[in-house]
Amino acid sequence: MSFARAVALIAAVLVSACSTGDLDQPPEPLGDFRLGLNVVVGETAKQIPPTRGATAEEWEAALETEIDRRFGRYQGSGEYHLGVSVDAYALAIPGVPVVVKPRSVLVVSATVWDNATRQKLNGEVMQLTVLESTGFLTPDSIIGSGLMRPKAEQMQSLSFNAARAIEYWLKQNEDWFSPDPEVRAAARAATVNSSGKERPKTDRPDD
Repeated sequence: MSFARAVALIAAVLVSACSTGDLDQPPEPLGDFRLGLNVVVGETAKQIPPTRGATAEEWEAALETEIDRRFGRYQGSGEYHLGVSVDAYALAIPGVPVVVKPRSVLVVSATVWDNATRQKLNGEVMQLTVLESTGFLTPDSIIGSGLMRPKAEQMQSLSFNAARAIEYWLKQNEDWFSPDPEVRAAARAATVNSSGKERPKTDRPDD
């Protein structure tokens, strides 16, 4: 097997792994969380040039799919609704290898609602910025995804990372979903009544 073919095979395996990631593993507990409505609004999206174009419907379909995949694994006793709006995006376009290596980016805002109380749990809308996954030693990491990936794959990768970032944010506020009513009420009151903004988090909590 040639060196080039070996590198291509490794790249294919790593890209495949990035496409599923931690969804292959059972989720860590998140209190009584169970996903109810999954509402994504794509009409709010603004383009960050240079970028490929994408419709509101395309973003809605991509994000709803990845949010369902990730949060559909939780089977708590409560029901919570997620509302996500697409704020901005850039889908990398073909550039000059090495010299111009554009990266894709997605900015979303998220809100979580408790179905039982009809209350919004986060006092401030949570804005998250995520980058497209490329993987180590993949062709994307060398010359940019604009040359190596079609638009649909770029959007899937960004949506996967956005759903993962939302999950990470909720886990940092897991008392919202505590089975203990007193803990849950105190956490929600503290968040909603807080005048300070929540600290933004990205798609790479382990970095």
